[in-house]
Amino acid sequence: MASSSGGTNEQAHETTVVQARMLPWTWKEVNSRGRAQGQRGAGLGRGSGHGRGRKRPRFNEYVVVPSSSVTTRERVKFASQPYGGLAASRQDVFRPSEASCSADPFNAAPANVDDFSYDEHSEYYVPMDQDPSLDEEVGSQNKRRRTAGDQPLLTWIEHRETFLVEMLRHDGRGDNMSSSVCSACGINPSIYRCKDCFTPTLSCQTCIVQAHAHSPMHRVEKWNGESFQSLTLRDLGLRVQLGHKVGESCLLPNRAFNDDFVLIDTLGIHPMAVDFCGCSKARSHTQQLLRVGWFPATTTDPRTAATFCVLRQFHILSFESKVSAYEFYHSLVRLTDNTGLLKQKDRYEAFMRMAREYRHVKMLKRAGRGHDPSGILATSQGECAVLCPACPQPGKNLPDGWELAPKGTRWLYACFLAIDANFRLKRRIVSKDAVDPSLSRGWGYFVDESTYKTHLTNHGMEVQEKSTCASHNAVNMADTKISKGLAATGVGTVDCARHDMKLANGVGDLQKGERYINMDFLFFSVLRHRSLEVLNVSYDIACQWHKNLWARMATFPEDYQLDYAIKTVRFFVPKFHLPAHIAKCQTTFSFNWSRWVGRTDGEAPERGWSNINPVASSTKEMGPGCRRDTLDDHFGDWNWKKVVNLGASLLRKIKEAALEKAAFHVAFEELDGALTEENRIAWKAEVEMWEDNPNDVRVPNPFEAKTVAITQAGARLKLAQLEARDLEKGVDVSLHPEVSPSVFVGLGLDLEEEQRRVLRFMKSLGNHVTDTQKGNLQRQRNTFHRKVESWRTTQALYMPVVQGILSTSTSTPPSLLGIPNAEDVKLLLPSAIGNRPCHDRLRHYEWELRLAQAHDALEELRQCLRIRSSLLTYKKDWVRGQGGNTRAQSALERVSARQAACSARYHASWGALNALAPELGKVGWQGGLRPLEDDDIRPLIDPYSMPGQGRRKLTWIWRMSGVDSGGDGTDEDGVRVEWCKARARAMRWAEEVELLQEEMRRVLQFFRWQATWWDERGHQRVEEDAGCLEGIRAYAAKQASLRRAFADHFQLLWSPFLAPNAIALSNVSLSSADLPDLTAPPLPDI
Repeated sequence: MASSSGGTNEQAHETTVVQARMLPWTWKEVNSRGRAQGQRGAGLGRGSGHGRGRKRPRFNEYVVVPSSSVTTRERVKFASQPYGGLAASRQDVFRPSEASCSADPFNAAPANVDDFSYDEHSEYYVPMDQDPSLDEEVGSQNKRRRTAGDQPLLTWIEHRETFLVEMLRHDGRGDNMSSSVCSACGINPSIYRCKDCFTPTLSCQTCIVQAHAHSPMHRVEKWNGESFQSLTLRDLGLRVQLGHKVGESCLLPNRAFNDDFVLIDTLGIHPMAVDFCGCSKARSHTQQLLRVGWFPATTTDPRTAATFCVLRQFHILSFESKVSAYEFYHSLVRLTDNTGLLKQKDRYEAFMRMAREYRHVKMLKRAGRGHDPSGILATSQGECAVLCPACPQPGKNLPDGWELAPKGTRWLYACFLAIDANFRLKRRIVSKDAVDPSLSRGWGYFVDESTYKTHLTNHGMEVQEKSTCASHNAVNMADTKISKGLAATGVGTVDCARHDMKLANGVGDLQKGERYINMDFLFFSVLRHRSLEVLNVSYDIACQWHKNLWARMATFPEDYQLDYAIKTVRFFVPKFHLPAHIAKCQTTFSFNWSRWVGRTDGEAPERGWSNINPVASSTKEMGPGCRRDTLDDHFGDWNWKKVVNLGASLLRKIKEAALEKAAFHVAFEELDGALTEENRIAWKAEVEMWEDNPNDVRVPNPFEAKTVAITQAGARLKLAQLEARDLEKGVDVSLHPEVSPSVFVGLGLDLEEEQRRVLRFMKSLGNHVTDTQKGNLQRQRNTFHRKVESWRTTQALYMPVVQGILSTSTSTPPSLLGIPNAEDVKLLLPSAIGNRPCHDRLRHYEWELRLAQAHDALEELRQCLRIRSSLLTYKKDWVRGQGGNTRAQSALERVSARQAACSARYHASWGALNALAPELGKVGWQGGLRPLEDDDIRPLIDPYSMPGQGRRKLTWIWRMSGVDSGGDGTDEDGVRVEWCKARARAMRWAEEVELLQEEMRRVLQFFRWQATWWDERGHQRVEEDAGCLEGIRAYAAKQASLRRAFADHFQLLWSPFLAPNAIALSNVSLSSADLPDLTAPPLPDI
């Protein structure tokens, strides 16, 4: 509610009061004019609005004061919005020490108030002087001035001499020049130093070897009197004893095979002198290496190992930079010796094998397979995949009784799937499964290869039906894609359409193109892991793929089949791909117009390709098993990054959805309020019938126009039929034996169009015209003059008044030959002579033809805009190089010229219709036609500025749907379609808010379930080795703690939208001044 402030000028300061809903808390206002305005014990805060004549919004700050003993404060800053609402931002959340706390928290030292604040996008406390997002929005007047520190590079230039000299100093002995004796023993000469120790000092050989018993991977150097030369600790006599504590020696040491051991580490590749323990109770050489964090290359007489540290570094680096094992290994070679003079043994193949084994073991570890007493071989299909916490997972994040939810709620528990193929992830014919099998065997994202190939072998020869929609290459060329030299032409995937995650057993190789048999197997493999009642499936060729899907399902094993009769399964085409389909598909398979899908776009796989495509250059040369394991690993990392980012991504989406929901609700209410009650009831019943029966083709689609489009050819046919009926009745108004009145007017329009073509050709010549171009122009003018002279003969019969006009007209300038240029000739059709004598039948004929010509021009203009948009998209995505861009630009220029011709034709039609309307008594004739401005000529989908159907503000040329069906100048069918679309847009945003809130709830419940699962997992396995048992339980406890931390952190971020009155926050309209709920979330422990 709103109230006015006291004083003589009551309207100058308007305030808004909101229920704080923080019962254990009180509010204290810190106004911009001073602090300590008083307590709000009842839980009410006051926010100031705009003062009259003020250029900047004024804002109050509220310090949230705990009425209990909890030592926590929070400052909330409000800023007035242009539309009258208020924006709120939390600031300066801090927990002062007990010593600084006083009975009155407002009288605490100011220095402690602004020390720390909680950043909603981080789990750390960071210093903050002000809220940058608020400053950007309202224009803070306390902006910090820029200093030299804001240009560190320019400042550094003045100091680069210092940097250079100091770096050179490291090549000498530095501060150790005066020291000739080892500082450790004080006896031997100090000529050795370590490159990797912190502030290394010069030591003798004995002391530096003893000091590096714990750091055998460090690099050492020897001073030769002039410079340092590189050595290894092995050269100095260091031997690494395994199986015992550091410093202890084994009585029966076993040297590595041929005493030749190489260790790969982050600092380089090191030759090592390794002794294995040979005691009676000694473990295997493999276990001894693993105990010290070295991953052996083989399990029999290992001579090469890599540290866990370097394997982890390569693992993460391959995810982030897509670096190949070859590039990474050879960067280590250069770190070891960047001159090429030092002969090093090649361990590249061993490193690739260790990296592959390491990532496989990490996958099993993270999936909890090491905690299962049944062992690794008991791993089930898809068990190692990273699950999507926001998707419905029965038994994990769905409420009890979700299966019995009513229809109005059941859609919240729907599964959204997106299918696509990627033809960049090829694989050459390298190796085979018998030699290079996958280590996972269907445990991750790829399907089990044996079952997959068996199905393809049994049913792969079946002929695939052709497309009845647009000529989709994915359908028509599925069996003809070039595959010479390739074992796999690409991969097909099934993703989570809402959160862009790969699904378990949803990836498989393609042998030809995007064949149904491949995509069917992936689709049904994914559904084996899901028992949901509602499925929303997105596929760019869903209109064709879904037709015989259930018939093809009968060829699958029984455990792959789906009881579709008791489920709700709907098929969609992704929003970006939808415009390539025919008009019927664009309404039937649209996410925008279908109910209970929110703002899902179905383009999830496309967003994932940009992440995985860079690895294609390395995976195409891999064997089949190595490639599948590598892609599995990258898909798992992609899913994990999505899980970690769910807090920020869902928060961003729901903030946007809340605002858009309010805006589109207002837009729909405005349109709905302008309708008659009769139309509103009828149209609502029609669209609800279609929404309730989405798969029933007998129910008419309300988003499709019912009127028939007007064309110029159709209008000419109609006039010819009218003249034929007149002849049957004995009425002949023709004054020419071969040219009827309608044909005469039609020929005039054709001449007018040819005249515009000549004019365009003349304007395209430029300033420097060649003789050849002049000859072409003159030939076109001559042809036009001959046609006009023939047409003038007929015009003299039907419009004799024109002869008088032509004889007295002097406005047409003559050409050099004494006759007017073709582009300057006035044809003088009935619309051009005004109120001069002319038969009304001729005016009526021209009216019909002009009306059709206008609609024809608009349709051709829309087609040009579609083509131009497609060409721009193709050019942006695929065209590279000067030659390709030149050809693409030429094609765009041809389309632009045709677009300009359509615009000129429409302008001519519009002018003629306006001239004829008074003569024929036409009132309210425009219907959907309007004056065509340059701003109206915009594509339906602009590749450089594409808001999407859910946000689109269409120009009037895209709302043309038919003739004036109402007879009173209103395009009722067009209004009906636009009303249905406006209603759908408002509903999709409202559904998106509701769906996002449900997804947030599911994420929190999933993390808590997973934390409990890890707690239980930690106590399932019993080991004789106490050290292993402790490690197993410690890892489970760490994973459980991590999931609880995720849940707490995300709940803190989402608290305004998860509160009981969160719907009120997400329902803020553009004219509302209500403040959001500011329930303080619990603070995490630091």
